[in-house]
Amino acid sequence: MSTHIGAKPGEISEKVLLPGDPLRARFIAQTFLENATCYSEVRGMYGFTGTYKGQRISVQGTGMGAPSISIYVHELIREYGAKELVRIGSCGAIGKGVSLMQIVAAQAASSDSAGIAQRFVSIHYASVPDYGLLKRADSAASQLKLDLVVAPILTSDFFYKDKDFEEERFATMLKYGIKYEEMETAELYQVASAHAVKALSLLTVSDIMDISDAACTAQERQQGFASMITIALETLCSR
Repeated sequence: MSTHIGAKPGEISEKVLLPGDPLRARFIAQTFLENATCYSEVRGMYGFTGTYKGQRISVQGTGMGAPSISIYVHELIREYGAKELVRIGSCGAIGKGVSLMQIVAAQAASSDSAGIAQRFVSIHYASVPDYGLLKRADSAASQLKLDLVVAPILTSDFFYKDKDFEEERFATMLKYGIKYEEMETAELYQVASAHAVKALSLLTVSDIMDISDAACTAQERQQGFASMITIALETLCSR
């Protein structure tokens, strides 16, 4: 048992899905996994282990933001031996060619995170996924006949932003080819790299940030990401 995860040794698979929402973790376990059992309810951050196509898979809620996912990923790797971690989360999008429910694989994650800045001091670290997992996800999406956008994203510490700041930020993002923003991926990639394990972030667009009324409902965020979840499961189960 670690500080924030109440599992016993051996209860968590080396292959782990990482939704931010603990209720999405429960939904995935109940809907996609066979013989799933709950190994942790600490702080209401559910974790489950079951099987998918005969392979053992765990799903662990991580909460919102880089500090929260950092805690769970550190403990999954150091205390429970996780080797392949796939985030399955939501993101906002801007610019032309984006749409609600679009699925994105983060090929790189820029960040404004203060914690990440402190970690590297004068170095601007490039946060990237494991290429093997990215390739497997792209192949899985193709076999499932699902569209998967492979693109750079921004991991931000900000959810709510002043309008003037937001407009300037969006202009800079688009100038450098970044259309997608969320709050966890860069930290996942960096912690995984530091521990020499594999990580990938798959995201579903839940908000069009430069169109104020374009957004998924809370229920759609929790239960409507079936295509992304299937890609993630097929990725973890493929070679």
